[in-house]
Amino acid sequence: MSTVATHAKWTDLNQRHLMACLAEVRAAMERHAGRSIEPAPIHASEELDGFATSALDKICDAFGLSPFERSILLLCAGMELESSFSSLCAQAHNDAARPYPTFSLALAAFSTPHWSAITPSGPLRRWRLIELSSQTGVPLTASALRIDERILHFLAGIQHLDERLQGLVEPVMGDELVPSHHEVAHQIAANWLNAESPKSGKPLPLIQLCGADEITKFSIATAACKELGLNLFTLSADNVPANPTELEVFLRLWEREAALTSSALCVSAANVDRSELRTISQICKLLERLGGPILLSTRVRWRPLRRAIRIWDVQKPTGDEQLDVWREQLSLANVNVNGAVQELTSQFNLSASSIRASVQEALSSPSHEVEVTTRLWEASRAQARPRLEDLAQRIVPMSRWDDLVLPPNERSLLAEIASHVANRATVYHKWGFASTTTRGLGISALFAGASGTGKTMAAEVLAHTLRLDLYRIDLSSVVNKYIGETEKNLRRVFDAAEDGGAILFFDEADALFGKRSEVKDSHDRYANIEINYLLQRMESYRGLSVLATNMKSALDSAFLRRIRFVITFPFPDQNLRAAIWQRIFPSLTPIEGLDLGELSKLNVAGGNIRNIALNAAFLASNAREPVRMSHLWRAACTEYAKIERPLTEVEAGAWR
Repeated sequence: MSTVATHAKWTDLNQRHLMACLAEVRAAMERHAGRSIEPAPIHASEELDGFATSALDKICDAFGLSPFERSILLLCAGMELESSFSSLCAQAHNDAARPYPTFSLALAAFSTPHWSAITPSGPLRRWRLIELSSQTGVPLTASALRIDERILHFLAGIQHLDERLQGLVEPVMGDELVPSHHEVAHQIAANWLNAESPKSGKPLPLIQLCGADEITKFSIATAACKELGLNLFTLSADNVPANPTELEVFLRLWEREAALTSSALCVSAANVDRSELRTISQICKLLERLGGPILLSTRVRWRPLRRAIRIWDVQKPTGDEQLDVWREQLSLANVNVNGAVQELTSQFNLSASSIRASVQEALSSPSHEVEVTTRLWEASRAQARPRLEDLAQRIVPMSRWDDLVLPPNERSLLAEIASHVANRATVYHKWGFASTTTRGLGISALFAGASGTGKTMAAEVLAHTLRLDLYRIDLSSVVNKYIGETEKNLRRVFDAAEDGGAILFFDEADALFGKRSEVKDSHDRYANIEINYLLQRMESYRGLSVLATNMKSALDSAFLRRIRFVITFPFPDQNLRAAIWQRIFPSLTPIEGLDLGELSKLNVAGGNIRNIALNAAFLASNAREPVRMSHLWRAACTEYAKIERPLTEVEAGAWR
């Protein structure tokens, strides 16, 4: 029998069972009202024997309802499902103005009554199975009772999330797992199975999943729950109620929902930093009070809670597992990329879901002019990109090697950097260097030189050559006066960049790096901690990180020793300036009568030369003329005034 047919069959039997149970309650009410109807006993439970548990029986078992409490719940359900119950309640009360159930009516009409059924700690009220109307001057036992809407629908066999939880918790659909992650899921399930039952008075241990990949952690949690026959919902840390009253309501509603639907809850706190003490405190209150299967998703380990906790650090799939996923997906699509998969795996550290998305995006492209391997590379870059977009400025690399004017030695060093990045997989993994140490594997560089000497252009050239994203991080905006904030900002940048090995270009490095101060107070001590943290992350970062500074002399030798490449961008001499002027105008720009020898006498950096050329082009365009020396003279005067420097006689020459 299909799943749909099975559900339809159960729904029909559940409805018949509920109606039979309501008939028993109606008979008890009629007897109490003095009617002379004596129906034959109905053995409702036999109707579902051998098929499934009814919704009513599940509620009674989940919340431990006594026969008397069960009758009260059915009485309230009958008010919503059968019109005869209203008049029957009025007759039983002997009061036409009271056509509703009350505790006093239940105590009088049903067998085995007990007072504890109407207390706030009793399951009917504790789990909000019924609602008690509160009217001034009306005694507790005379107040009207009404079944909770979620419970009513559940009794009728209709499943839906409680509307008071909608927008707070969301169902989780996990992705297919690689073997190492499947093993983690199995360990979690086994841990819960071997733990003591919540009925013994001890809650199940809290499962904490640590790591940056939220999708993978959710997939692991989903697989663990599926192994135990549980559904999984997630609650964002932003949605954890801060008000004590709202928190109490949420606790009751969720634990009730979890019992009804056999569900676990994963609290997602991956974006909560350890310094956010108030938020962490609120989440801990929730975790320490919730019963049932609970998981916590964070980036790093939190301090111990006042309940048993089991922690797993969730890493990306291993290199071999990533290779297997790439090959499997390409094989399913009947695509052969002739070994390019190894290159993709060495550059991008993607989750299984991101790899599948990359293959799908690359193969769905209508372009036939671009090779599949190129489309796979670009799709992988796009998959690794989103987390960095909000943290740094992505620069689209426009510069090429021909645009870069540098002395031969500095140019050779740049080419060497590109070679290190391109061949790191071979040296680190195939040749075994990564197996001997984890320190110093990050490729780091320091670009030192005055403003406008080509540091950013050089980073663009590397990004274009290596086909990698380039992100500019302004360290002057990252550095924060509050202790711990700078480290937090840097951690977010490096964590976000790990997936794609993007080139990180830290501009304005002077904001953080200088002669490391003598430790005179706590702020000096923490400034040194921030420097050391950045150095450690640069050494372990799987991509290329570049620091740009205008003042190399301000950096101490201990810092420089930990940087693999140091390139000094010199102020261009006249020959270099002539080379810059020779290539500064695009081929489409109309020029006339330019004297490169005279232009090279302008003693400015490449960035200033670019500004002069661009301003001259606007002047010429406005005059509807090609770019001439006269336009460049006016533009040069403007640029020199901006930098507050006079044009010398040598610079002005004969062309002013």
